This record gives sequence, structure tokens and C-alpha cells, in this order.
Amino acid sequence: MLNTQPNIPRFDDFYEALLAAHQDLPLDQSHALNARLVLLLANHIGDLDVLRDALARARESASTC
Repeated sequence: MLNTQPNIPRFDDFYEALLAAHQDLPLDQSHALNARLVLLLANHIGDLDVLRDALARARESASTC
């Protein structure tokens, strides 16, 4: 089951680290970093049903932006 409740202690610190990882990267490298990060985290999760649920929810929210 996909956990959609806040689950990251010190979320602001994570967000700062995420922005820092992208700093000074050209757009194509920033996209590549995001893709690698998604694959690493997906591998860590390791549950295809959870990953499919996450993909569906992310897609839904992308269409409402």
C-alpha cells in the first residue's frame, strides 16, 4: 500500500538537498538526475503494485496542474 501521509522527518532539509543536487545542471542533466533518482527509489520500494499506484497518482495530479 502506498503511504501518502507525511513520512519524511525534516522535509525542508530533504527539499534543500534535492534542489542542491540539481543546482547548476543543464536541463537535460537535471531530467536525467530525476530519472535516476526515480529508478533508485523504485528499486528500494521493490513492490510493483505500490509503484503502479504511485505512477497513477502522480499522473492524475500532473493533469490537474
